[in-house]
Amino acid sequence: MSPSNSRKSTVTTAPPASSGPTWQIKLLYDGECPLCLREVNFLQKRDAGRGRVAFVDIAADDYAPEANGGVDFETAMGRIHAVLPDGTVIKNVEVFRRVYEVLGIGWIYAVTKLPIVGRLVDWLYEIWADKRLALTGRADLATLVVDRQKRLECNTQDRCRLPDK
Repeated sequence: MSPSNSRKSTVTTAPPASSGPTWQIKLLYDGECPLCLREVNFLQKRDAGRGRVAFVDIAADDYAPEANGGVDFETAMGRIHAVLPDGTVIKNVEVFRRVYEVLGIGWIYAVTKLPIVGRLVDWLYEIWADKRLALTGRADLATLVVDRQKRLECNTQDRCRLPDK
């Protein structure tokens, strides 16, 4: 998708309940990352419309940090984050552990709870997160942040438009 296109985030949840959210975890994901989208599509199928996981696209123009644990765009793009119903923000591999547990497939990440395996997986995730944008053919994080800010300023002031790439 071209950076000049406006996008709206999609938050998928179950019907509203009278007290608090119905989701058990809110996953903040990069909707412009092809590998992230594959994972999200898999997880949405596993959720099967039950609304246990709320999926929030951080790359959408209307992404609002204040509605997502205060996690700003730059922080969310650097590492995967999730928000629990009580407002607790978690990040890195712990996000996958929790999401998979909520969806009843926690056994996939269960081995990462072992101290040695967990440290190794955490270390590998750090490497992946640092290289994710380049590996998926995207600009570096600083460029994405600047481009987003310019696009949002243009959209709110109705006075400029970035050229399609």
